[in-house]
Amino acid sequence: MTYNLPNILTLLRIALIPVFAVLFYLPLPWAHVAVTAVFAIAAITDWLDGYLARRWQQTSAFGAFLDPVADKLMVAAALVMLVDINPTPFADLLLALPALIIIGREIVISALREWMAEVGARTLVAVSTIGKIKTSAQMLALLLLLYREPVGHFPTAEIGFVLLYVAAGLTLWSMFIYLRAAWPSLSDAASK
Repeated sequence: MTYNLPNILTLLRIALIPVFAVLFYLPLPWAHVAVTAVFAIAAITDWLDGYLARRWQQTSAFGAFLDPVADKLMVAAALVMLVDINPTPFADLLLALPALIIIGREIVISALREWMAEVGARTLVAVSTIGKIKTSAQMLALLLLLYREPVGHFPTAEIGFVLLYVAAGLTLWSMFIYLRAAWPSLSDAASK
C-alpha cells in the first residue's frame, strides 16, 4: 500500500465510521450537529482524495479499490441508522424504501463493475455524470436528514427526505444506464 495523502484521506473516512455511529446514538443535544459534521468531513474527503490523486498523479490500485468502499460504507451506515431512529413503522417504511434502493444499487453496480473488469470491459461502466449528480443529491439529503433540526424556517429533515427520494430515483436511472451499457457483454457471456 502506498501511504500518500489521497490514500490517508480514504483511510480516515473509514476510521470516521465508528466515530459517526457513536455520535449518532449519543443522547446529547449537540450530537446531531457533531454527526452531521463528521458526515460532512467524510463527504469532503471523498471528493478531495480523488481530486488530489488525479492532480498529483498519485492514483493507485489500493486507492481505486478502497475509495468506493469507504464511500459506500459511510452512506450505508447513515441510511441504516436513519431508518433505525424513525419513531413509527410508516416513517420507517418511507425511509427504508429509498435506503434499500440506494444500498441495493450499490451492491449491483459493484458486482457489475467487478465482473466487467474480469471480461476487460470495465470502462463501459465507469462513473457517469448522472452517477455524480446522484451522489451529490444523496450526500446533501443525508446531511439534512442527519442534522434533523429546522434552521430558521428551513425544514431541514423534510427537504432531506425529498432529496433522498430524488437520489433514489437518480440511483435507479444510473443503474439502468450502467446495465444498458453492460448488456452486450452480459448477453454474450450468457450465450456461451
